[in-house]
Amino acid sequence: MTTGAQTPRSPARPPRSRLRTFLPLGVAAWLVLEIWLLVVVAGASSGFVVFLLLVAGVVLGSVVIKAAGRRAFRNLTETLNQQQSGIPPEAARPNSEGNGLMMLGGLLLILPGLISDALGLLVLLPPVQKAVSRYAQRTVERKLRDAGPGTLGDAFRQARMHRPDGKVVQGEVIRDDPDDTPQDPRPPLTR
Repeated sequence: MTTGAQTPRSPARPPRSRLRTFLPLGVAAWLVLEIWLLVVVAGASSGFVVFLLLVAGVVLGSVVIKAAGRRAFRNLTETLNQQQSGIPPEAARPNSEGNGLMMLGGLLLILPGLISDALGLLVLLPPVQKAVSRYAQRTVERKLRDAGPGTLGDAFRQARMHRPDGKVVQGEVIRDDPDDTPQDPRPPLTR
């Protein structure tokens, strides 16, 4: 028995992005390559050498992340001290950049595998850090320029308003009270 009301159809799914399509395949290929390379090195030398390489990567990565964290905390402390003493923010420190890339390099060193260790060591080189930071800065500036006028908060609100499930509704609250005098307290809600 039907009531005559049609069943609502689900809206068409948006197509998957290229990143969501190829990222799992890339991660799987990277893992297979890492395991294959570890097996080749273990066959050429011994399993103990591979174990020592992996432990050395974890120790070196931990040292790098700890040093980057200390440097970031020191830079934060210096910035707060400069703000409290009234020094203008234009007097920036020359070594205040690169903490994020150092932490990324340390994380890549901690991950087990020889390819990730090589990438981690590569990211720790200062010329590579400068090139990656310039590329990231240009990319972010281009994305912001393409986004049009507005603030980051506006972009966040726009992203929330256009959710596919439609639970966030754009609107504005307007009070029509002629005077701003406080009204009597409202009674509590009862169940």
